[in-house]
Amino acid sequence: MPDFSDGAEVTHEAKRDARAALLARRRALTAPHRAEAAGRVQAELVSLVRRLRPRRVTAYVPVGSEPGGPDLPAVLYAALPAGAELLLPVLRDDLDLDWAAWTGPDGLVAAGRGMREPAGPRLGVGAVAGAELVVVPALAVDRRGLRLGRGGGSYDRALTRVATSTLTVVPLHDGELVEALPAESHDRPVRAVVTPAGGLRTLDAAPADDTGVARHTSAGRTRGR
Repeated sequence: MPDFSDGAEVTHEAKRDARAALLARRRALTAPHRAEAAGRVQAELVSLVRRLRPRRVTAYVPVGSEPGGPDLPAVLYAALPAGAELLLPVLRDDLDLDWAAWTGPDGLVAAGRGMREPAGPRLGVGAVAGAELVVVPALAVDRRGLRLGRGGGSYDRALTRVATSTLTVVPLHDGELVEALPAESHDRPVRAVVTPAGGLRTLDAAPADDTGVARHTSAGRTRGR
């Protein structure tokens, strides 16, 4: 059995407790609240896609109370320029993420735990490296860009394949951008979040780039730094 340090044990326990609290908070959201929040998050992401005009985007199908709503892939795909592709994750047996192209809602299959995945050809774990915009799920993100996922480590592995200059953004509910989260050495930061009330917010550790996105906030919104 591995010899865990006290610090590692405390961090693991802290993450477990934080996940439980965040999931309970999400479950308490009413259906009208979720729908309104999803509409606002989708509008922010559509605006971002139209400005960036990426040739490849990766996203996912939100389930349950996850921000963005189950039609998020369709909304993002409709905003892409002609010929661009939207890739969605396919969970492998080792909990790493493969990727396949979005071909519409009829191309999704049930994948357990309420998740849906594209049924088309697998493009390999490295396909995410070619994305110009990576939309990432999380239960919360802190101002350093560190995210709290559901504990499988799938997106931490995927994010190691993404260039630091690539825009990585997490849709959140209001109140899920926090000051600090328990973190471990394998946790990978993201560059931005989208919330219903705050819009697109870049984070303290986000590097500037030549797109100007790293310093973007929606007009009339509070700056996220």
